[in-house]
Amino acid sequence: MSGTISHIHKELEKHVDERYRNGASAYFKEEVNYIGVRTPAVRKIAKKHFKQVKKLGKEEVFKLAEELLERGTMEEGIIAFSWVYGMKTDFQAKDLIIFKRWILEYVHNWAHTDDFCTNAVGYLVYTYPTLLEEIKMWSQSKNLWLRRASAVSLIYSLKQKKHLQVVFQIARDLIDDKEDLVQKGYGWSLKVAADIYPREVFDFVMKNKESMSRTALRYAIEKMPEDLRHQAMER
Repeated sequence: MSGTISHIHKELEKHVDERYRNGASAYFKEEVNYIGVRTPAVRKIAKKHFKQVKKLGKEEVFKLAEELLERGTMEEGIIAFSWVYGMKTDFQAKDLIIFKRWILEYVHNWAHTDDFCTNAVGYLVYTYPTLLEEIKMWSQSKNLWLRRASAVSLIYSLKQKKHLQVVFQIARDLIDDKEDLVQKGYGWSLKVAADIYPREVFDFVMKNKESMSRTALRYAIEKMPEDLRHQAMER
């Protein structure tokens, strides 16, 4: 382990909140390895150390991030993804190969999926739209987190008013998915889209509601006016 990573781990241990550690796993179905540090404190530590590590350049930051990911804790994963996103102005399209590998090897819960994909992966795809074809393919993966990633990676683009039709395509590809965390993922992307394209998303929901799970449907229409929500929920 590098000296930087060792120092960060020791600093995290100084901020352990036993009560938080004992209760945090309740938000997950899968087993999650917590050190026990609250997220605001983790992000503060990440920001403090990033001032030094960013001087090393993207390649070294990526190596340090992977060292953190290999340790397998929630907190060190948050720091890793924060540092990677901090290097976004140096991203290249080929970095998606690395990002996909990290999801397959190191991402094992919805929180890490969303943290990584709504920021670093999302920015990369927005910057290099030719990568959208690869993201579409993720929706067909056997890996649960890669399928969720295919939907939530478009949230960054949606907030920039881009790629609505790709969001719809991925939602259609995932519409029969049995995993509720995938359903929530594409439902969330539709909810974000509805903030910007309310009529288009409502029309999509009305056209596809018989195939959508209740979970995905509720997520998608959550912020719509009451009368539209009522129409959408009618079967």
